[in-house]
Amino acid sequence: MNVGVWQDVIRQLSPYYCVHWCDLPGYGDNATVVATSLNDIVVQLLAQAPVKAVWLGWSLGGIIASQVALTAPQRVTQLITVASSPCFMSRTDWTGIQPRVLANFQTQLVTDFALTIERFLVLQALGSRTAKEDIRQLKAAVLSRPQPQLAALTLGLELLETVDLRQSLTALSQPWLRLYGRLDALVPIKTEPVLSAQYPQSQRYIFTDASHAPFMSHLDEFITVIKTFMD
Repeated sequence: MNVGVWQDVIRQLSPYYCVHWCDLPGYGDNATVVATSLNDIVVQLLAQAPVKAVWLGWSLGGIIASQVALTAPQRVTQLITVASSPCFMSRTDWTGIQPRVLANFQTQLVTDFALTIERFLVLQALGSRTAKEDIRQLKAAVLSRPQPQLAALTLGLELLETVDLRQSLTALSQPWLRLYGRLDALVPIKTEPVLSAQYPQSQRYIFTDASHAPFMSHLDEFITVIKTFMD
């Protein structure tokens, strides 16, 4: 994904806040920028970010924003994670994405890049009552910027498979808002009570009829929740 998916959110928040946005290395306007690890991504983003800011990240971006908050807590005043998880992969003690799903995407990226991107967009909206419109908006956003690099997508899948911040985030000191879609097929809502118990310092909000992209399917509600938290 690229910052194109955030244009409606940026437009609605800009009258109230100084909004900064940045494509991840290998995506959108940063398609030619190379990163080889989570730490590499964090370092590159911090180099472009304001000295202090509220950090918001969606899905994999939530892991990255969380790692930024852990790496440079003095730079992050508040953390907002959207449809994200400190551990995306299913494990013996954790409900998440099945390994075969990520393995299939990894294989398909090499054999049919365009079709894999299309399938991934469908997965983002799976379960949403406005799935067709969500997919249309996501696809338009993806096509509005340069295509992501294969290496960046591969790294993203590797991070989803390997990163586990569950224990690390118990040390997070900043105000933290966790946003979820109840119908999300990628971040099972059943993990939310576990996270609320593990991170009592955080707040959470669940979009009842949303899937993995609540900022598209429930834009007005999303803006209200963000403003309430930040103000």
